Amino acid sequence: MQHILDAIMSGDRSAETYQNLEIPESYRAVTVHKDEETMFEGLTTREKDPRKSLHLDDVPVPELAPGEALVAVMASAINYNTVWSSIFEPVSTFRFLERYGKLSEYSKRHDLPYHIVGSDLAGVVLRTGPGVNAWKPGQEVVAHCLSVELESPDGHDDTMMDPQQRIWGFETNFGGLAELAIVKANQLMPKPAHLTWEEAASPGLVNSTAYRQLVSKNGANMKQGDVVLIWGASGGLGSYATQMALNGGAIPVCVVSSPEKAEIVRKLGAEHIIDRSAEGYKFWKDEHNQDPKEWQRFGKKIRELTGGEDPDIVFEHPGRETFGASVYVARKGGTIITCASTSGYMHQYDNRYLWMNLKNIKSSHFANYREAWEANRLIDKGLIHPTVSKVYELAETGQAALDVHQNKHQGKVGVLALAPQEGLGVTDEEKRAKYIDRINLFRGV
Repeated sequence: MQHILDAIMSGDRSAETYQNLEIPESYRAVTVHKDEETMFEGLTTREKDPRKSLHLDDVPVPELAPGEALVAVMASAINYNTVWSSIFEPVSTFRFLERYGKLSEYSKRHDLPYHIVGSDLAGVVLRTGPGVNAWKPGQEVVAHCLSVELESPDGHDDTMMDPQQRIWGFETNFGGLAELAIVKANQLMPKPAHLTWEEAASPGLVNSTAYRQLVSKNGANMKQGDVVLIWGASGGLGSYATQMALNGGAIPVCVVSSPEKAEIVRKLGAEHIIDRSAEGYKFWKDEHNQDPKEWQRFGKKIRELTGGEDPDIVFEHPGRETFGASVYVARKGGTIITCASTSGYMHQYDNRYLWMNLKNIKSSHFANYREAWEANRLIDKGLIHPTVSKVYELAETGQAALDVHQNKHQGKVGVLALAPQEGLGVTDEEKRAKYIDRINLFRGV
């Protein structure tokens, strides 16, 4: 693997150089093991420790299929789907791999007794399979995590509607938390030249998810002047939603859980901030009953900040813990747009506040290639900035995932793969200098 790193570090990006590089027989990858699926049985979600289930293994390099690329991974990042994989919730991801393995001769490669996880990467193309024309060995790339077959007509208007749509590194194997990764060529996008490897790797999943959820016509279709309530506004997903709201002329109301997180979104440019810990909101009286008075108190706080206006859009991803409040506080005719359920999947809300006030609940899931490309373009143009707060080595991925699992992180948590240290990979220093204050906003937080 050292000869691949040496080529990347040399700065030579000629296709001939990379085509002549010998591909090793194996590489290091972060995995979960099928024979450990039941290791956390009897424990609560919070008690499950990713450090016990995530392994750093030597694995064989798989065969490259038509339409795919083999990428040398310089850096990756932690997403909540990696936490789910590591704690085998809500189901073991080996169920996904088993189903995918039945699709075709090439998909059989994914059904293995180990699952290489990770849904982000920044790196360099090493090889391309038959039928790949747009990408060449030696190109610096980032990857978005939509794996799609596109053999059904359902996927040709919006690839997220394809019946064979999967999240790479979560519902497929050979993910990005590794020294090498296999992706479909239509997952690749140009790496922004002003970013380091770890910065470039971090936005992929969450930035694209936020773009579709908030900006796209497939999501909330945000417009100028919209009041947007953003849960977890300093986190991996919410920090990008906050930037997009500000960029798009909307009025974000940022919900955070500490004074430190409040300061982060304030520095992003947000003016309306709610520290839910300081306010002491308790939306649930007990495990089975919510407290509408707390919804009312929360709604009053929002109106105090906005001059009497309720949210046009509620950017939802915590799920069970907050969903009842989200439905309540949205304005008449407003939209609750949901993409996740990190606090629980079984949502409860009072339907009177939905139907009698003509509110809408709309779902959003990752992004299609066009949406991901546009979200990456915003990064490249310096309109949206990466939110990396801490970076780990590949061998420390378990601890990185535990940080996200316990909500100890700000923004995104990066992971170095082949990159020997942080700060490498910048090829446009002049452009970087223009945005360095924003780029550094989350670092070391």
